[in-house]
Amino acid sequence: MANTEYQISVRDLMHKPGQMREYKLDIVTPEDMGEGIAKVSKGVELDLDVRLESVHEGILATGEVFVDADAECSRCLDPLTVPIEVDFQELFAYSLTNEDDSVVEDEQIDLDQVIRDAVVLNLPFHPLCSEDCPGLCAECGVKMADNPHHVHEAPIDSRWNALESFTKKEE
Repeated sequence: MANTEYQISVRDLMHKPGQMREYKLDIVTPEDMGEGIAKVSKGVELDLDVRLESVHEGILATGEVFVDADAECSRCLDPLTVPIEVDFQELFAYSLTNEDDSVVEDEQIDLDQVIRDAVVLNLPFHPLCSEDCPGLCAECGVKMADNPHHVHEAPIDSRWNALESFTKKEE
């Protein structure tokens, strides 16, 4: 197991059901979390409140993650910061019974995947700078919030295109 900032020693909790420890951690993200219109960038600080409880099967990790994600408004493309607050709970078993289980290894638990899953699954698909953001003009890309009375001439109905040749002949 490679040593990461997400690892916590559980030596004092192992095989002692009923024992509990609480931690407040500030972890700098070693790499980006998420892709697309919203993501937590490398180097951003995660605030982590975690409670570790010893149970018969292993160590139960329960906690909250607080972080700010960088995003773009999905309507006007302005940059914005989206606060993410997410809860997680994971049992780290003493022995591996299922390939998808989290396991206590070398008397440590690694919260990396648990936190990554919780944060990425809570990133917004369509972040907005405001609920009433008008977005961009579909024809020219002007930001509608800056110019709310922006209009274009209505396009001529294609069924009238044949008449255009008459006006061109007269000119």
